[in-house]
Amino acid sequence: MKKIAWFLFASVVLISCVSGEPNPLKLNSDACDFCKMTIANRQFGAELITPKGRYYKFDDVACMIHFAKSNPTVTSLLLFVGDFGLNSKLVPVENCIYLKGGTIKSPMNGNSIAFSSKKLAQQYQSKYKADLVTWNELYSSF
Repeated sequence: MKKIAWFLFASVVLISCVSGEPNPLKLNSDACDFCKMTIANRQFGAELITPKGRYYKFDDVACMIHFAKSNPTVTSLLLFVGDFGLNSKLVPVENCIYLKGGTIKSPMNGNSIAFSSKKLAQQYQSKYKADLVTWNELYSSF
């Protein structure tokens, strides 16, 4: 009986370690876990959370993608990007549509921005002369 109680307690503790919520990016304080530059702009920021609750922060979505591809042993549970249309709030990557290329300039030349609203992304598309892409297309492009 004690083993079952201990197992349940340990399970609750482990599950509670991963809240599923991103940690806010601390501008001019947090460093990118890929390129090591200080994160200075939330609009391009990104975050990866592992199943064990480890948070990795990035100054550009391209850094997050490069990090994920170059560290296959670091499994990601959740991926977040700064929503260009929602005051750069971190939102899940799968809930976004992306603009890539054109005149977009991001910290590490990923030159991509995320929007949780397709309508808003389309409004910015002509402004930046950029391509509308999905997460899978963006991920594959790096």
